[in-house]
Amino acid sequence: MSKLILAIIFKTEAVDPLSQALLADEFSVTKISSVGGFLRRQNTTFVIGVEEARLPAAMTIIRDVCSPYSDPEGHAATIFVLDVAEFARA
Repeated sequence: MSKLILAIIFKTEAVDPLSQALLADEFSVTKISSVGGFLRRQNTTFVIGVEEARLPAAMTIIRDVCSPYSDPEGHAATIFVLDVAEFARA
């Protein structure tokens, strides 16, 4: 089954390195500018479609790239992984 990763990146410093790391490992990535949270701060949402077998690799990249940007007062990303019932291109 395919999976859809929604990774909301709060640290702007992590956006370009994450994008480059995912593309280097041949993941298809869509970046969307988004706003959210208590203070309505700008962030970037990554939409990544993966086969279940490649999910651990994608999650490792996201965690490794974002971890240097995390601090004791917060985190660099929030990640959601969803099951994809159907995938189609039109």
